[in-house]
Amino acid sequence: MLKTKKSIAKKFKVTGTGKVLLRKPGFRHFLSHKTPSQSRRASKDIHLGNARQANVVRKAMALL
Repeated sequence: MLKTKKSIAKKFKVTGTGKVLLRKPGFRHFLSHKTPSQSRRASKDIHLGNARQANVVRKAMALL
């Protein structure tokens, strides 16, 4: 059984249907210096469309 790569588990999320979502980095602190439009864009997760990259993430999270 494979171990989960914790650094990858903190950045990615796998949905129930198997899609991989990426959380945008750089929005944990210093939010007062960022514009409201930047904050809105950063609040949305990015769908990882590349199938090869998604498989690498799933394997690192020990889901394959």
